[in-house]
Formats: sequence, C-alpha cells, structure tokens
Amino acid sequence: MTYKKNRALSFLIVSAIYALAALGGILLYGVLPFVWWLSLLICDVAATVFVFVFSVLLKNASVYDPYWSVQPVVILVGFAQGIELTLPRVLLLLAVSIWGVRLTANWAYTFGDLMHEDWRYRMLREKTGAFYPLINFIGIHMVPTLIVYGCTLPAVYAMLHPAAWNAGAIFGFALSVLAALLQGIADIQMHRYRQNRTAPFIRVGLWRHSRHPNYLGEILMWWGVALSVLCLYPHAWYLGAGALANTLLFLFVSIPMADGRQSRKEGFAAYKHETRMLLPLPRRLK
Repeated sequence: MTYKKNRALSFLIVSAIYALAALGGILLYGVLPFVWWLSLLICDVAATVFVFVFSVLLKNASVYDPYWSVQPVVILVGFAQGIELTLPRVLLLLAVSIWGVRLTANWAYTFGDLMHEDWRYRMLREKTGAFYPLINFIGIHMVPTLIVYGCTLPAVYAMLHPAAWNAGAIFGFALSVLAALLQGIADIQMHRYRQNRTAPFIRVGLWRHSRHPNYLGEILMWWGVALSVLCLYPHAWYLGAGALANTLLFLFVSIPMADGRQSRKEGFAAYKHETRMLLPLPRRLK
C-alpha cells in the first residue's frame, strides 16, 4: 500500500492506465465492422471497463476522474487524422482541446495520491453497502462515460461530414471557449479560497453570486459544441441529446449532492438564499 501514498508513483500509474485504455480503444475501433457511432460507443465502453477494473484493484473509484476530460480529446484527435481540417473542424477540435487540457491540468494539480478518493464516492460506498460495486460500475463509471460520449458525438459527426462554416458555428465555438475560460477562472478562485479559508463559503469572484459557476461552465461548454454542429447540420437535431443529458446530470445529481454536503455548514440556508445556483449574477432578495 505504500506506493499509493507516493504522489509521483500514483500519477504514473494513473497515466499508464489511461495510455493503455486509449491505445486499446484505438486498436479495437480499427477492427470493428460496425457503423462509426456504434464502433465508437463499444470502444468507449471497453475503455471505461478497463479503467473500472483498475479502480477496483486499486480500491479507488477516483481512478476514473480524469476520464471525463481525457476521453473527448483522444476521440476527436483520433478522428481528425487523415481528413481535411476545414474551419468548422479546426474550431471544434480547438474548443474541445482547450477545455480538455485545462480540465485535465486542473485534475493533475489537485491530484494527491491513490489514497485520496472523491468524497462523493466514499459517501456512496457508505450509503449503498453491498450494492456499491454495482453503483460504482454504473453510476460512477458508465453513466458519465455515456453522457460525455453523447456530448462528444456532435463534434465527431462534424469530423466525418464536411460542411462550410456559418455564423452559428462561430458563435458555438466562442461560447465553448468562453465556458472553458469561465470554468478555469472559477477553479482558480476555488483553489485560492481553499488555501486560505476565512469563511465557511466562498463569496469572491464568480462565486460571489453563484454557488456553482464551475458547473455552469461545464454545461455551457457542451451546449456550445452542440450549437456549433447543429448550425452546420440542422437535420441532425438529435445530436443535442448529449448536451441535454449533461445539463440534467448537473441539475439533478451533481448540484444537489454538492449542496447537500454544504448544507451541513452553519449558515447554508442564508447563503443559498443570497446566491443563485448557476448564474454569477446578483440575486434580488425579498
């Protein structure tokens, strides 16, 4: 167990797991005979199962944490190989890469070692008991994978179907980049707050009027990608399902869990009354 307490070795182990998962997914995609979206789905699920196995062996579900930001970049870079990089494709690749690299860097910055596990997973383990292995596989690993797969699907569609750029595609790109920037600023402000806590709740910067500006950035990021692609291919309206599922995940799972944990602190009721859930705008108090 001592290796799990070594940050450098823990980071190396997680990196190796993801490198092997990515390589396996790419090789598997090359031999599957199915239509592109189904082959991609199978590879994505297979890579998730690979990561899940190691999360069980290492007794730490947080091994999965970087998957959310690594998966879309690997997929899009893979599909960008050997095709004409038109402006819409370049913008989508750039937007997803900016988001993915930044979010992965944030994970690396906050990564302690393999002894640390996200509080949400520990809570689920305590609450679900014997059912935790199933919750771990479906809820912690597979559901997020399927949602991010759906979010990434519009950009992959654009990589496979050429189209001329338009104003809507440019707007969607701008929204995605601004969302990634908003999320990055919110994360930096939270890091500074945690280094020198002077109050039970962060009330500076984007967090002054919003309880979850980082989640707002995540939601807007994928709506930007979806909007960009739907403006290019309006007939493929179903490609917006991933962004919708992602929004619902945050509204009905991630945010309630985060607020539930914060509610244990004294003064949360007043804090919640004074701030908005997502938008970093002053709230008109009654």
